[in-house]
Amino acid sequence: MSPDEVLNHEEIELNLKRLPGWRYTDDALQVTITCRKAQQAIDLFVHIAQLAQDANHHPDVDWRYNSLKISLTSHDVGGKLTQRDIALAQQISQAAESFECVLS
Repeated sequence: MSPDEVLNHEEIELNLKRLPGWRYTDDALQVTITCRKAQQAIDLFVHIAQLAQDANHHPDVDWRYNSLKISLTSHDVGGKLTQRDIALAQQISQAAESFECVLS
């Protein structure tokens, strides 16, 4: 499967099983990450921004004190989900874990 290929509903559901805390809502892959302190959330935000730059794939991120709300879609294919979204979600999950933050 090409990283740019749009995922169907079955593929999305299968991938969600491997992404604890993530959900498919409003045609986007979404998660809320909660950290113990605001500084942790800021540091994680910076790390996620670098991951996005490296992947040339940029999520929508809403920072609120000690939490980040993240939404992923592939804008270049009409706001649908692709394997790029899944790959970046996996990287974000790993980063959140390394920063000792919780996904919900």
